Amino acid sequence: MHKRHTTRNTGDHRTEGRKVVPQKTLARPVQCTGIGLHSGIGVTMTLHPARANSGIQFVRSDLIGSAPIPARFDHVVDSRMCTVLGTPDGSTVGTVEHLMAAMAGLGIDNVLVELDGPEVPAMDGSAAPFMFLAECAGLSEQASPKRAVRVLKPVYVRGGSWHVSLTPSDGFSVEMEIDFASSAIARQTLDVTAVNRTFKAELARARTFGFLEEVEQLREAGLARGGSLDNAVVVSGDHILNEEGLRYPDEFVRHKALDAVGDLYLAGAQIIGHFHGVCSGHAATNRLLHALFRQEDAWTFDVMRRGDGTRPAAAARPTEPAVAAMAG
Repeated sequence: MHKRHTTRNTGDHRTEGRKVVPQKTLARPVQCTGIGLHSGIGVTMTLHPARANSGIQFVRSDLIGSAPIPARFDHVVDSRMCTVLGTPDGSTVGTVEHLMAAMAGLGIDNVLVELDGPEVPAMDGSAAPFMFLAECAGLSEQASPKRAVRVLKPVYVRGGSWHVSLTPSDGFSVEMEIDFASSAIARQTLDVTAVNRTFKAELARARTFGFLEEVEQLREAGLARGGSLDNAVVVSGDHILNEEGLRYPDEFVRHKALDAVGDLYLAGAQIIGHFHGVCSGHAATNRLLHALFRQEDAWTFDVMRRGDGTRPAAAARPTEPAVAAMAG
């Protein structure tokens, strides 16, 4: 069900006099090459500028005639170990979460991601190379206002030992808890209260991780075929195999938070709310977005305004194609 075009007036004086934040795209195309973390296949990725309100889309240049794949939660077709997007024609793109996290961290709303293979390149296993790539291209402001999805009521999803939630907040914050048997990781917690302002310093460089004893099983399942010490933190028993060690003392939970930022950006717009994940992963975050948009009184469209960089003003609920389908 789509929300009707309505205007909400909260009378919030904090929004008065604050300019609307414009949408952003890239100033010019930029390209990189790498290996897919799970497919092990070499791929060239080109990021292209895109028109306002078009959102982030992926296109497979190696599949002639394949339709663009919207970067939205309702196009997720697999969430084992990574987030895979797909379309009814069978086109898929894997491991989009690190790139999506970089786009969220830079506030990029519109970009066309062209790939000549089935997966976004792993690079070093973090979001930092993608941020560097986009910054090399330069960012360009657009005439349309930046959209947001503001959480109005708490939404919870639970399953076994994990749970996730989105609750109302003035900004976008992420709280994450993990607990692993290996003493190299153990229990770690993290609360990033101003993700939009601190993503680059707090989360961007945190790498994906895996366990040496699981590698063979994963590869038999068609996963982790491109994984190595160059693009992941590898844990064996209670030891970290990477000679250079960790980039953050709690790099593991920071990477889980990075994943959540990327997966939440599949809302099709900036989330304004507090995310809390306990022992959760890609599938849980996707289920949470589905639960949020099913509950119409739990969210509303907003327009971002300048100020603290996180709190948007209440505004008309637009019906642009990039976000309207979320309520379908």
